[in-house]
Amino acid sequence: MEINVNFLDNLRLEAKFDDFTVVTDQPIRYKGDGSAPSPFDYFLASSALCAAYFVRVYCKARDIPTHNIRLSQNNIVDPENRYNQIFKIQVELPEDISDKDRQGILRSIDRCTVKKVVQTGPTFEIETVENLAEDAQALLMAEPEGGTRTFIEGKDLPLEQTIANMTGILADLGMKIEIASWRNIVPHVWSLHIRDAASPMCFTNGKGSTKESALCSALGEFIERLNCNFFYNDQYFGEEIANSDFVHYPNEEWFKPGPNDELPAGILDDYSLDIYNPDGDLRGSHLIDTNSGKVERGIVSLPFVRQSDGEVVYFPSNLIENLFLSNGMSAGNTLFEAQVQCLSEIFERAVKREILEQELALPDVPLEVLEKYPDILEGIRALEEQGFPILVKDASLGGQFPVMCVTLMNPRNGGVFASFGAHPNFEVALERSLTELMQGRSFEGLNDVPAPTFNSLAVTEPNNFVEHFIDSTGVVSWRFFSAKSDYEFCEWDFSGTNEQEAAGLFGILEEMGKEVYMAVYEDLGAPTCRILVPGYSEVYPVEDLIMDNTNMALDYREDILNLHTLSDEQLADLAERLEASQLDNYMTIINLIGVEFDENTVWGQLTILELKLLICLALQWHEEALEFVDMFLQFNDNTVERNLFYRAVYAVLEVTLDEELELDDFIVNFRRMYGDDTMAAVVGSVDGSVRFHGLTPTNSQLEGLEKHQRLIESYKKLHAARARKAGLAG
Repeated sequence: MEINVNFLDNLRLEAKFDDFTVVTDQPIRYKGDGSAPSPFDYFLASSALCAAYFVRVYCKARDIPTHNIRLSQNNIVDPENRYNQIFKIQVELPEDISDKDRQGILRSIDRCTVKKVVQTGPTFEIETVENLAEDAQALLMAEPEGGTRTFIEGKDLPLEQTIANMTGILADLGMKIEIASWRNIVPHVWSLHIRDAASPMCFTNGKGSTKESALCSALGEFIERLNCNFFYNDQYFGEEIANSDFVHYPNEEWFKPGPNDELPAGILDDYSLDIYNPDGDLRGSHLIDTNSGKVERGIVSLPFVRQSDGEVVYFPSNLIENLFLSNGMSAGNTLFEAQVQCLSEIFERAVKREILEQELALPDVPLEVLEKYPDILEGIRALEEQGFPILVKDASLGGQFPVMCVTLMNPRNGGVFASFGAHPNFEVALERSLTELMQGRSFEGLNDVPAPTFNSLAVTEPNNFVEHFIDSTGVVSWRFFSAKSDYEFCEWDFSGTNEQEAAGLFGILEEMGKEVYMAVYEDLGAPTCRILVPGYSEVYPVEDLIMDNTNMALDYREDILNLHTLSDEQLADLAERLEASQLDNYMTIINLIGVEFDENTVWGQLTILELKLLICLALQWHEEALEFVDMFLQFNDNTVERNLFYRAVYAVLEVTLDEELELDDFIVNFRRMYGDDTMAAVVGSVDGSVRFHGLTPTNSQLEGLEKHQRLIESYKKLHAARARKAGLAG
């Protein structure tokens, strides 16, 4: 994690990281002002808080209340060496906690991350640099000694060379990549989380049987998502980029809708139009991209090559971002390597969807087959030793597709987690299923997986597949676990060179009658491809282009960003449009308008419901405001402080709307109940003297929105690199 420090007045310091700011000071006896804890005080508190966190996680997983658990830490200083200290952590447990859970809580404290780092002994490297902002040295693993060269199946270069190449590409872009976490809780199963230190929203996860292969996976995914603009999906780019020579890629084309909002000629082809506009309801306005929001420029579309005949077909950027998410994109050392990875993932998700939605029962992989892969079998047995039964299934549907499945059962909560992996090589597909299962997860995290069901509607509901796509935590049918499988086990093998494997995977889609469209991006130095298979590789339903399109942001973005300067008439119009839209009241404003706010602010938690509520208060629509406050208090999940504010608003509105009651008769006890500051904000909100309490003023220039600005700065690095490559000003 990158922590940037600013020097404030006297001895006060400010540390900024992610969306947080921490201020430190020194006691007055050390010439400070005593206005905040010292850095060392924060360090001491961190270990106690970390220990308490692990206690809380343990207790939550077992429904053990923590209100009567107390934890304390003292540091005992060696009088002869003040750097030699004992951290003594004591925990007071109620008598009704069993001996088993007492031991479990103590073991959980022993897992405290701060404690383990201190015990291991971190190494400090101190250096000067010319410019912190421009120092893009990747914060990754140290390079192995002795010129080690490690080859694995599917990679055309050694892992060490792949890491060096991809790290160099990111450094050339000016992106400082840091590893936020590593996990290796069972043998031969590694995963990690990497991110852009300057814009942590740009992150990826990697997995593999070794730490090097996991790092390659994470770096490759980072580069593929840069090349395909996935980090910036649905996000507003701002006026500067929206008005530049190109918004997404130098080879993009813009198409103007017809006079009656008809789809323009030149986008899509007959095959894809039959899929995306079967009833003729799709209009040009549905395909305006939310990133630029430039309605007057038209529909920005990206060129893809149709693999059946080599013809170029233009796909609207809006259609891609609305339907495909990250499905069908990959980077590699060579284009064939990227194609194999890309097509494998498309099959993995499509076959998984077919199995889940048709509630198919898959055949088990025989033990004698698993024994051919001892490292994988060791990881599976390690999970079973932790109390998680594992099912290893052949998901090839009788040898048609290169897909495997590893399913974990959790007897502690009755949940199951079905993880799929695909690759032309049987062993690699199996390994990916297992590493995907544990990617970024702790044993405690496996307590969040849902239970299976016999309710077919819950399994086939479209959003269930989205949940499976995002993190495999969707619902699985009990029929999946039937001993009577729908297919015979097949020890399949689609392997060869990457070129042969890519041709074979393309051939499967051709035999299925699918048209395949591919874009190749090599500007950054690592071949990346994005492959679309209409009617097969979409994540979201096609209807979302009309019913739930991300460019709904264009109807509200400008008004919401300029909320504090709107007239009463404009506010009333905004409230009425939001109400008439039938949008989900609990959709966040971040998702509605494609602008990132600090999640620790009121803006960051703001939903459509709360926005409508605040507008009603500003307009003195008290009856409507009371109705919205009631909904907020019943169903909304917000901070304790914000909920307290609205409880007070509800009470004041009830008094205000009752002709027989006077606020002055209640204000003293309201203040005693809710506090003077809260009541000042509440009374002001109800009488109209305070508007939009908690929302800092914003504007269309995104001033003050540091989190979104960091994201846009990240994209500008990528945009500038593309402009240089194309010989454009950007």
